[in-house]
Amino acid sequence: MRKIFNQKIATQLLAVLILIIVSSCGSRKDIVYFQDEALTEESELSNEFELSYKPNDILTIDVSALDPETVRPFNLSAVSYANNDANNGLNANGNILRQTYLVDPSGNIEFPVLGTLKIGGLTRAEVTDMLKDKLREYVSNPIVNIRLINFTVTVLGEVNRPGAYTIQDERISLSEAIGLAGDLTIYGKRDNVFLVREVDGKKKYAKFDLTSINVVNSPVYYLSQNDVIYVEPNKARIRQSSYTQNNGLIISAVATLATIAAILIK
Repeated sequence: MRKIFNQKIATQLLAVLILIIVSSCGSRKDIVYFQDEALTEESELSNEFELSYKPNDILTIDVSALDPETVRPFNLSAVSYANNDANNGLNANGNILRQTYLVDPSGNIEFPVLGTLKIGGLTRAEVTDMLKDKLREYVSNPIVNIRLINFTVTVLGEVNRPGAYTIQDERISLSEAIGLAGDLTIYGKRDNVFLVREVDGKKKYAKFDLTSINVVNSPVYYLSQNDVIYVEPNKARIRQSSYTQNNGLIISAVATLATIAAILIK
């Protein structure tokens, strides 16, 4: 009778042991992003190598000419609020802080003297030509230089330095973005890298297989502003996620329960 009772206790302890082991294990669902539904086919995306301006873009626009005085009204220096000096307009390195222009939700900016300008959906060349045409009323042979200063791509997942990166030259490839993020870790799935892109207010996606040289021929190999790259973890990383800071306690509990069960079964 005592032996049967001990066996029941041992069975219960083994059940607890199994429960502890199972509950300590991680799963794909716990750590993988963008998994709410299967991605059966990719969105139709293509690269627009000539950038067009969108709402929330931030630009600097410099106007120059042979006579600097004629373009002064069109080159507003940013106010140095840190020094409370409206005439300063210089950064810590002594460089001029140019006024920035935020493209509003309607695709407009407010430009000195010229007023409201619709630039949403236009390319750099188109905006440059438009500004030159309007400036000729005030300036002889104006030169316009436009720069987008918040061109950003985000790299997430199994890379060494995940984060958002601001790009200076307004054009970056997938390989360059991954390079900025310190390359993939050994746990990144190289044949299943995701691209998430917003097009006309809708999220679209594509996949890359970094194990294939043909990845450079992808129509979206060159990234657009605000693109998100996500490197999915492989099975080894998912298994590793089961090891937590409580492992010492779990191992100790498992060992104790196993010892008690072995004694009771005898």
